[in-house]
Formats: sequence, structure tokens, C-alpha cells
Amino acid sequence: MNPPSTSKCHSTDSFGQPKAEDDQSVVSRMQKKYWRTKQIFIKATGKKEDEHVVASDAELDAKLEVFHFIQETCSELLKIVEKYQLRLNVISEEENELGIFLKLQAEGDASQAGKMMAATGKALCSSAKHRLALCTPLSRLKQEVTTFSHRAVSDTLMTVNRMEQARTEYRGALLWMKDVSQELDPDTLKQMEKFRKV
Repeated sequence: MNPPSTSKCHSTDSFGQPKAEDDQSVVSRMQKKYWRTKQIFIKATGKKEDEHVVASDAELDAKLEVFHFIQETCSELLKIVEKYQLRLNVISEEENELGIFLKLQAEGDASQAGKMMAATGKALCSSAKHRLALCTPLSRLKQEVTTFSHRAVSDTLMTVNRMEQARTEYRGALLWMKDVSQELDPDTLKQMEKFRKV
């Protein structure tokens, strides 16, 4: 005599057929996937959703809008700081070279024009040095924004993505409940049980 099967995948009746609750479970999972997919489709196509459901999420949507604004702003700020640093370096280099050129030209000229060139050259070299000093705080700002963007914003984005998945599941379930409730007859026990399961 063969030993009884230890598999727990499906419970069977005395004839080896899957029991009704297993069929119900499969059907329920399929229905759940159907309504979830329908919700994703509604969102993707921009179809109008239930106004009460949308209104209940208004506060959350406002916070999400602020988060996405922060995300975009961080990205833009990093690009601007990089461009600013590059341009500061170029301007400082050009300014310094012009200052050196004017000072060299002034060395052989004892006239008033020579004195003016020497003074202007000295001022330009000094200005170039001060301009380059801005690069240190800019690098610090860039580092801080990068850290914030890679840690806080990325971590929050992961949470937001999980929340969006849960919201899709929830709204799909609401669609399913709405569909079932339209045919609901409170006097019919079977329909009440179906609604309760949903």
C-alpha cells in the first residue's frame, strides 16, 4: 500500500478532485489580478476615476507633488552648480591671463597709460583669485545636495513607489467592490458572502 501524499498544494475530496475552496481561491486571485490590472489601465490611459476616491487622496497627492518638485529641484540645482563652477574657472583663468598681460605691458611703459595698465592688471589678477575662492563653498554645496539627493530623495522615492503599488491594489479592490455591490441583494446569503470576501 502506497503512503499517503504529504503535498499541501491542493486539498482533495475522496475522489481526488480539488475541493471547492481551492477553486474559489484561484478564482479570487484571478479576479484580484483582473481588477488591479484594470486600475493600472485606468491610470495609464488617464480615464476619470471615482471622484470620491480621488478626493480622499487629495492631501497625499499634494504631498507627492511637493516631493516630486524637491526631486526635480535637486537635480536642476546640481546641474546649475556644475555649470557655474566650470564658468567660474574659465572666467578666472581668462581674467588672470589678461591681468598678467597688462602688467607685463606696463613694465616697459612709464607713462600714465602704463600706470593704468599696471593697476588694472593687478586688479584683474586679484579679482581672478577671489573668483576662484568661490569654488570651495560651491563644491561643498554640490556635495551636500548630492548626498541629500542620493539618500533622502532616493529613499523616499522607494517608499513612494511601494505606496503607489499599494494604492493601485487598494483602488483595484474598490473597483471590484463597486462592481459586486451593484448586483448585491442583501437577502441572498451567497451574494453577501461574496461581497464580504471581496
